[in-house]
Amino acid sequence: MERTRIKSSDLRSVGYDEPTKILEIEFHHGGIYQYFSVPKNIYDGLIKSISSHGQYHTRYIKNRYRREKVL
Repeated sequence: MERTRIKSSDLRSVGYDEPTKILEIEFHHGGIYQYFSVPKNIYDGLIKSISSHGQYHTRYIKNRYRREKVL
């Protein structure tokens, strides 16, 4: 999956596959995770987050969607 680099102290890059609703996040501290059944508006909110991508991830994604470490 192609990911876009973002300016964040926690997240390095983010990708989204709309047909499968899979969100992929690469973290600076290591690891790439895929989150499943994520609506596009959640991905859009993460990308457009003004204050903090990491805080958005914690509030709206982490522990809300099933995830798998892929690397």
